[in-house]
Amino acid sequence: MSNAFAGKFAFISGSSRGIGAQVAQLIAAQGATVAINYRDKAVRAQKVADAITNAGGNAIVVGADLTDYPSIDALAATLKEQFGRLDLLVLNASGGMETGKGEDYAMVLNRDAQVNLVKTALPLLGAGSRIVFVTSHQAHFIRETPTMPEYLPVALSKRAGEDALRDMIPELTEKGIQFVVVSGDMIEGTVTATLLDRLNPGAIDARKEAVGKLYNVEEFAAEIVDAATAPIPADNTRLVGDTEYFTKK
Repeated sequence: MSNAFAGKFAFISGSSRGIGAQVAQLIAAQGATVAINYRDKAVRAQKVADAITNAGGNAIVVGADLTDYPSIDALAATLKEQFGRLDLLVLNASGGMETGKGEDYAMVLNRDAQVNLVKTALPLLGAGSRIVFVTSHQAHFIRETPTMPEYLPVALSKRAGEDALRDMIPELTEKGIQFVVVSGDMIEGTVTATLLDRLNPGAIDARKEAVGKLYNVEEFAAEIVDAATAPIPADNTRLVGDTEYFTKK
């Protein structure tokens, strides 16, 4: 195991389970001190942190709802107190398929909250730090390729979030902060994939048949971790897995 993140401090949004939790464990194993973030499930987040510390790593737990801006201000204050700085910010948390959250919730979470989190974290991010925005091919390519109706609000809002963050690249570059988008197809074992398959039975099997392989949580998390240290592509985009379905004319 490498020590690529030795001495680094990282915050991963939505890291109490799934991809975010796996990313946290992987970078902690490579030397990072990580902040495990949760919205509601403190006990679940603590289990992730405990697994890291039991393996010899360093982790803290920080609760924050990305759509609650005072909560994000408090989060930044905690990170400043506990870490002093951030070397890596992974924008992993997303949603929009939940019920009872309001018609515009997807845009509020996947665009507005992402931009606010970055702006709030800017004082902690110095030259050489990196921001990784995690998205899906269904969202990244939504302007070229339609997606399932059940996922459309999420896809449109995540693409809007990606665009809003890309608009910040000149400001980030001026501060020496690197930015990269990591996009993948449906990821087996995630909440989103489970919800989609429930709303649209057979959706996951259909995607597997179409592309031949879908990444699982562990495989996709490893790609995100690699993107956190690899050279930034010219277009600030790392596409994971097959994209022919989304790019063919």
